[in-house]
Amino acid sequence: MEKADILDFSANINPLGPPTWLRGTISRALSEVIHYPDPDCYDFVSAIADHFKVDKNSIVPGNGTTELLYALPRLLPCKRAVIPVPSYIDYQKVMEQNGKEVFVFPLLPENNFSLDFDLLSKLLTGGEAVILGTPNNPTGELLSHKNIIQIAQQFSSCWFIVDEAFLDFAESGRSVAGSCDNIITLHSLTKFFALPGLRLGFGVFPLSLADKMRNLLPPWTVNSLAQAVGKHLFTDAAYRKKTLQHMGVLRGKMYQELQRFAEVKVFPTAANYFLLQILSSFDAHALADHLLQVNIVVRVCSNYVGLDRKYFRVAIRTEEENERLIEGLRSFFRHTGRPKKKKNEPFRSLMIQGTSSNAGKSVIVAALCRILIQDGIRVAPFKAQNMSLNSFVTHDGLEMGRAQVVQAQAAKLDPDVRMNPILLKPNSDVGSQVIVHGKPVGNMSVRQYVEYKNTVKRMARQSFDSLQSEFDAIVLEGAGSPGEVNLKHHDIVNMEMARYARSPVLLAGDIDRGGIYASFVGTMEVLEEWERKLVSGFLVNRFRGDESLLAPAHQYVMNHTGKPVLGTIPYIKNLNIPEEDSVSFKEGKLQRNRPCDEHVEIALINLPHISNFTDIEPFLDEPDVYLKIVHSVDDLRSPQAILIPGSKNVMGDLEYLKDSGLGRVIEKFALSGCEIVGICGGYQILGKTVTDPYSIESDNGAKEGLGLLDIETALAAEKTLIRREGRHLLSNIAIHGYEIHHGLSGGSLTSLFQFTDGSTCGASHSSLPIWGAYLHGIFDSDMFRRWFIDNLREKAGMRRVEKIMAPYDLESAFDNLAAVVRKSIDIDTIYSLLRL
Repeated sequence: MEKADILDFSANINPLGPPTWLRGTISRALSEVIHYPDPDCYDFVSAIADHFKVDKNSIVPGNGTTELLYALPRLLPCKRAVIPVPSYIDYQKVMEQNGKEVFVFPLLPENNFSLDFDLLSKLLTGGEAVILGTPNNPTGELLSHKNIIQIAQQFSSCWFIVDEAFLDFAESGRSVAGSCDNIITLHSLTKFFALPGLRLGFGVFPLSLADKMRNLLPPWTVNSLAQAVGKHLFTDAAYRKKTLQHMGVLRGKMYQELQRFAEVKVFPTAANYFLLQILSSFDAHALADHLLQVNIVVRVCSNYVGLDRKYFRVAIRTEEENERLIEGLRSFFRHTGRPKKKKNEPFRSLMIQGTSSNAGKSVIVAALCRILIQDGIRVAPFKAQNMSLNSFVTHDGLEMGRAQVVQAQAAKLDPDVRMNPILLKPNSDVGSQVIVHGKPVGNMSVRQYVEYKNTVKRMARQSFDSLQSEFDAIVLEGAGSPGEVNLKHHDIVNMEMARYARSPVLLAGDIDRGGIYASFVGTMEVLEEWERKLVSGFLVNRFRGDESLLAPAHQYVMNHTGKPVLGTIPYIKNLNIPEEDSVSFKEGKLQRNRPCDEHVEIALINLPHISNFTDIEPFLDEPDVYLKIVHSVDDLRSPQAILIPGSKNVMGDLEYLKDSGLGRVIEKFALSGCEIVGICGGYQILGKTVTDPYSIESDNGAKEGLGLLDIETALAAEKTLIRREGRHLLSNIAIHGYEIHHGLSGGSLTSLFQFTDGSTCGASHSSLPIWGAYLHGIFDSDMFRRWFIDNLREKAGMRRVEKIMAPYDLESAFDNLAAVVRKSIDIDTIYSLLRL
């Protein structure tokens, strides 16, 4: 059994995990390990003194409080120790090892193990050492601050050792540090701050004992890393507040669940654990053995003085982990045989995240979907939130991101908006149109959307729940990078979604960009501990060369992060699968070399707000087409056709075309016989005017178009979302596609397309080869695309081919992709992570 597989309810550690700054603090302090640590722990002690308002000289740091506890008997001039029990077993052990007489004062279960200070006072004669825990371990009772001070003042010749290891978890807890000259307090920092492996604590002593204690301890008892962390612990008020709020909720829920068991008695607690007594014929050892079958460990308390085999203690962990414990208890008390895990069994899911945008996440998800469906696994893709200008219309008239459409196709499914419940379509540098479950809900600035995120987070999770109930497995995609620290606090798509889905995460990086291994390590460094636990490994994407040369780098990543590289996926040329977003397009990854044989040139205008650029991807494999991406006037030389693509901000892109001079050059080419084509936003740009009365895309109101088509466009409040099938009227060739637009365009020109429902679309110039339409995907039709190319060939003096040269076949592309990825990754581990 791996250590990571065990749910340890015997250790009482903060379920939030360490503060987020821990890793960075230790990283900075690593350079100091070549020097001896400060023997006086000056910065650490100063922070303690400021927080507790005590004299610095009274503070003695230690390698955890255990070191101080074991030194105390040699320090105290007493022969007898009084210890209320049950309590931490080392109290009695350490006193007996040092020859002290130990008197145990039993606390009664019928009184919830509460300490009666009046009874305690009757046992004291003077000169004893009294050891008290507050909250007590294992009972969880918080002792009265007032009562501790009163009894210490009453018995000034006694030494009162007060263990406050769990006091920070008690909302009403108040330290007695420095309050009396005969009180010694012990403060463990490893429980509340989840640092048991770092070992850090301190004691606050009467000044008469503090120097003596320091002399008893070895030098350099607190290492430099622990000191660096310690001086920050008392300044993190936000962590303390969050822990208390979180613990209050978890404690209340867990108490209610435990109270439902008639077979146990639950003792009230102020700490982060519960003491329980079994009331039935079973004992705690049988329970512990039963729970161990499902990797759950509890603390059997039979070795505590005053408790028997009926008692056990459980820590309060995360809500999900607490539910697993409750299910285990339920199976023990009400069922026979091995505990059933079905209810709390993790979903069969796997998430692909990236070190950056455009690391290849979408394509890897598509590949995994195809691999799984090939192996008979019913799989669906999912991305909680996508930011993209490439969208698609489903059969039920809803809009979703194109990447998840492609992934659905890879899984041989009809696209479903549940696969991409939240779509953001940027329409400015600081705002986007927000589409929820396929319908636009409005334009929002970044700040407005952040405030809206709690609403859409619930919707995204509902979509995931719905999908996972219908499929054998879900492959999730993240967005950007989980290491974007400015965005993490309102994340709904990366680690927060992975945690909700209980999904392992693979982190993919693009080695073609360079810096991939630093990105792997750096991303892990900025993740919180719970996020790091979700990461199961790395994928190297787009590699060119000899994979064996990467072995030292992979070993370095393993040594540094403890996570393996699970695959090296080669750079796949001419992938023939629609790209995930405009990042690839803007980086020129769709630009191909000019063919050597005879060909036509089609120029695509690179609009600043280009959308649905995938309309041109079917041309990429045509052997007689050179698709040239045009950024400026100088890029336009002698094309046979110019394509103006879709736009998410037509007003802004019209202004760009005019300011850059491209508008005038396009008009010049049109007059010379070059074919000019506008799709959706490009169609509107070709017209005479575009008005935006509802400020859908801009605040500019109205703009003159290029005036190459006799149409006028107004942006309507409602968006048109529809799938289309029909015919191109001039060629009588069947076409299909989809419309996504706010624009309503009208004029006196003859329509280009007629659809099966009798409606029409598009318009062309009466004498010049200028035309446009709202229909996305028209060039996906092999016959229509070849007819279009042959017309360009004929006008350029070349013969018509009149046969399909490059079928736009996504099915074979998916199969080829799956074959490459299957061979390049550790597929057995992938299946293991998916629990398949």
